[in-house]
Amino acid sequence: MALIVHKYGGTSMGSPERIRNVAKRVAKWARAGHQMVVVPSAMSGETNRLLGLAGELAPSKASSEYHRELDMLAATGEQVSSALLAIALQAEGMEAISYTGWQVPVRTDSSYTKARIESIDDQRVRGDLAAGKVVVITGFQGIDEAGHITTLGRGGSDTSAVAIAAAMKADECLIYTDVDGVYTTDPRVVSAARRLHTVSFEEMLEMASLGSKVLQIRSVEFAGKYKVPMRVLSSFTPWDIDLAEEAQSGTLITFEEDEKMEKAVVSGIAFNRGEAKISVLGVPDTPGIAYRILGPVAEANIEVDVIIQNISKDGKADFSFTVNHSDYNRALDLLRTKVVPELGAKEVVGDPNICKVSIVGIGMRSHVGVASTMFRVLSQENINIQMISTSEIKTSVVIDEKYLELAVRALHTAFGLDKPAE
Repeated sequence: MALIVHKYGGTSMGSPERIRNVAKRVAKWARAGHQMVVVPSAMSGETNRLLGLAGELAPSKASSEYHRELDMLAATGEQVSSALLAIALQAEGMEAISYTGWQVPVRTDSSYTKARIESIDDQRVRGDLAAGKVVVITGFQGIDEAGHITTLGRGGSDTSAVAIAAAMKADECLIYTDVDGVYTTDPRVVSAARRLHTVSFEEMLEMASLGSKVLQIRSVEFAGKYKVPMRVLSSFTPWDIDLAEEAQSGTLITFEEDEKMEKAVVSGIAFNRGEAKISVLGVPDTPGIAYRILGPVAEANIEVDVIIQNISKDGKADFSFTVNHSDYNRALDLLRTKVVPELGAKEVVGDPNICKVSIVGIGMRSHVGVASTMFRVLSQENINIQMISTSEIKTSVVIDEKYLELAVRALHTAFGLDKPAE
């Protein structure tokens, strides 16, 4: 008998019929003798609907109190889908019980709308599993030290599922979604994109951080930290597919690098449309200047991605960085009202129409010239590179958003990702 965690996305929970199919799939695993914990997302579109209602009533200036209420509101979406799934499981003849994140409890910090999990008390869940029940736990949410409901940010149900799997030392965490695995790039952009049978944890971490929407980055961080075996697979295969076949489908995120994986110099092309570039021009080129610019940005809970500073001229330099599109206006306002006046910088300019395109592969460690190939391909397509960021297994470039699809298709072909895997 194995302890298995299943996570189902919003599309998988999008209607009573789909919830019924999820229940039949979970029941199949339970009848095979496995202890089952299920973490569902809210029904497709529900979180957007709820937040849209809040937007219509929102105060002119957002506050911590407002974000608290957003979490109170958004958390109800998962509560609905969890209860409905437990009811559907009961209709399948299974003993099932649903819990909210705060009933388990899943303890988080108090960063409303993007809280981080600190601990999980699994005692109550283990008692139910021992009694033969299927346990359904709301994803995306927890409770802070003061007893307030918190949510983990977009895609947070992935993180909930992996964190629960880690806390309970589950044998495997299966992430069911509307795609059948991790692809070399988005098939909607490149029709020749291929599904990867395995991908290393490091590659998946880079891909998630670089804009791949298959998994939330924090779920991959959790999986890596606690060595949680993880598989991404489709919830739209027939529910009665042979269990052994289902258990080997999709993409396995592995912690072992094998020789076959080393053959692929580049495993995938990731991209992110949701970024914007900000440049602080004419800043004094003195020690500590990066902190004086980015310190206040970090204190405002705004994440910064690619950063560059140009060569000093006449004691002045330009400092550029990218932020999430949703934080763009807030970051601009903060810099213009607080940071620039204190620094005596010339001005702050921004560009919301940029994107980031990245090549990822553990094979890049042992191959030279990979980045230069990327730059050559983009040059041949007459695509200007605005910023560059590298790590051991990835190279990212910031380019004009209108060239995104052209860049991804050209790079996918240049690195041989169109060809079937050997």
